[in-house]
Amino acid sequence: MITVNPYLYFNGNCEEAFNFYKSVFEVEFQYVARYKDVPQTERHIFQEQDNKIMHVSLPISKETILMGSDNLQAHKQAISYTDFSLSINTDKKEEADKLFEKLSKGGKIKLAMNETFWGSYYGIVNDKFGINWKISFEVN
Repeated sequence: MITVNPYLYFNGNCEEAFNFYKSVFEVEFQYVARYKDVPQTERHIFQEQDNKIMHVSLPISKETILMGSDNLQAHKQAISYTDFSLSINTDKKEEADKLFEKLSKGGKIKLAMNETFWGSYYGIVNDKFGINWKISFEVN
């Protein structure tokens, strides 16, 4: 089976973002590594980011792992998220509402949860870290 897992890059606040996502999805980290964990011979590359997140994995479902890192130094530019959304489909309407409410704290609601003409209970939120989320529950 092939799986696709989102990998998010942050401008130095990956740990804060993933602690937020950990509380939203009510799961534990699968793996966390910091740049200081890179072998001593390679550390000169990441000196400014020693305590920043090199890689984090957060299993948000049986099939999906949300992953991320602080990557400002590697890209030499600020990271921005404007051209994609993470889409979450739930098994229960209550779960959709719960995730939407948690993800919207400190963020911006683009479309409140509501029933759509295509038969979904659906909403869009841009969280406080700039990540777009589409939350959906199939009504029928």
